[in-house]
Amino acid sequence: MHLTCLHTAHVHCATFDGLRDRIAPETPLTHIVRKDWLARAQTGIDDALRAEITETIQGIDTPVICTCTTLGEIAEAAGAIRIDRPMMHRAAENTGDILLVFCLASTEAPSHTLLQQELDAADSPHTIAPLLLDRLWPLFEQGRPHAFARGIAAEIRTALSQRPGIRTVVLAQASMAGAASLLSDLPIPVLSSPVLALKEGLARL
Repeated sequence: MHLTCLHTAHVHCATFDGLRDRIAPETPLTHIVRKDWLARAQTGIDDALRAEITETIQGIDTPVICTCTTLGEIAEAAGAIRIDRPMMHRAAENTGDILLVFCLASTEAPSHTLLQQELDAADSPHTIAPLLLDRLWPLFEQGRPHAFARGIAAEIRTALSQRPGIRTVVLAQASMAGAASLLSDLPIPVLSSPVLALKEGLARL
């Protein structure tokens, strides 16, 4: 058995290949990259895009991980693993308020809704503090992942200094995962989605 990863950026192919090599080197991964889907979703997800995504996922005969947060809800409804579902579940298990960090405005609604669902399921009273870092997104689009990660990490440190009640940081988008290692000295968990989603995919084989 193998897994299929559905991406909206080519950079995620290397990310998931690297994680696979570390966690389950014997498992083949197939990558499908649809940058156009994310571009179309920025102005709203219409029926045509929804149908195209659904048809693609349902036509694949392996477990599918959708690595795009913006498209996650549609992908999950079509049967795919939503990349941020395992991460949000983990965040809801922690105590204290949660800093939800994202770099695309289109990510806020699906991420916030999913995290709130997991908090409600866990009967957790904790609140979500959103942090939009859209000014950093051009760094990712320009192929500057290290500068992108450094910028995210710096902004998170500033936000935490102003919000002492935060006890968990959630990096909402897979593209933001590189910032986690730059924040490893923090006394609170910084969660990213790729490794947790891959483990969920492997569990379905």
